[in-house]
Amino acid sequence: MTTIKYRLFTPRLAPRRTKIEVPGWAGTKEPRRDGSHEQAWHCLPFIEGAQSGIEIFYPYDNELRVSRQGGKFIFDGDFGPNPQTGVQWPPFRAFGENYYTYQLLLDLKVPPGLAVRTEPHPRFYTSETNDVPIAVPALLRTEWWPMISFMVFKAPHEGGVHIFRPGEPFMQICIVPAETDFELVPMGMEEAAERELQSRRIHASRETLAQETRWKSSTNTIFDGTYRHILGAARARDRAAED
Repeated sequence: MTTIKYRLFTPRLAPRRTKIEVPGWAGTKEPRRDGSHEQAWHCLPFIEGAQSGIEIFYPYDNELRVSRQGGKFIFDGDFGPNPQTGVQWPPFRAFGENYYTYQLLLDLKVPPGLAVRTEPHPRFYTSETNDVPIAVPALLRTEWWPMISFMVFKAPHEGGVHIFRPGEPFMQICIVPAETDFELVPMGMEEAAERELQSRRIHASRETLAQETRWKSSTNTIFDGTYRHILGAARARDRAAED
C-alpha cells in the first residue's frame, strides 16, 4: 500500500479519502429496483472513480459566494479579522479575468515516481444547481515540492455563483504517476479479434450475468448488474492469484 503523508497550515481542511455521501451529493437511498429514480451511487464506475481521490474541506466558519458582475469578481463572505500570520488575507483573489485562486497551503508528500493531480470534487458532476467550485486540473510533483500554495478555480459564468460552505468538500486530489509514459497504438488483428470475441460473449451472457439485478428506473432507463458481477469475479480471481 502506498503511503501519502500530509502537513496542514489550516487543520480544518481535513484531507481524507473521498467518501460517498448517501444521502448527500451521491444521491438518496433509493434501491436498485423498478420505479426508483437513478442515483449517482448506482453507477459503480463513477463511485470507484470518486473514491480514488482525496477530498479537501472548506475550513472557514462562514459561507463564501463567488460571482462576477460586469466582468469583475465578487467574493461575498466574512473571514473575520486578519490572523496576522503572514498569509494572504482574505485567502481568495482574482487570477486574471476567468479564474480565481484560494490560498490552500497544503503539503502532500508522495513517494518517488508519483505526483498529485487536482480536479473538481465528484459532487460537481451530480449538482443540479451548478454552484460547485470548479478546481482546475494541475499536476504537481510534491515528492520535492513541499507545499501546494494555492489552488486555481474556473470563474462562474456571468450571473452564476460558486459556493464554498463550511465543512463541505470543494475539490479533490488524485495520486497519479509523475510521468505518463505510454504510447497509444491500434491493436493488432489477433488481439482485436480476441477483444471482440470477449465483448460478444459478455453480450450473449448478459441475461445470465444480470439475473435478478435488472430494473427500470422512473425515467424508463434499464439498468442491470452485469458489470458489478464481472468486477466481483475479477477481484476474486486476483485474490486467488495472490494466495
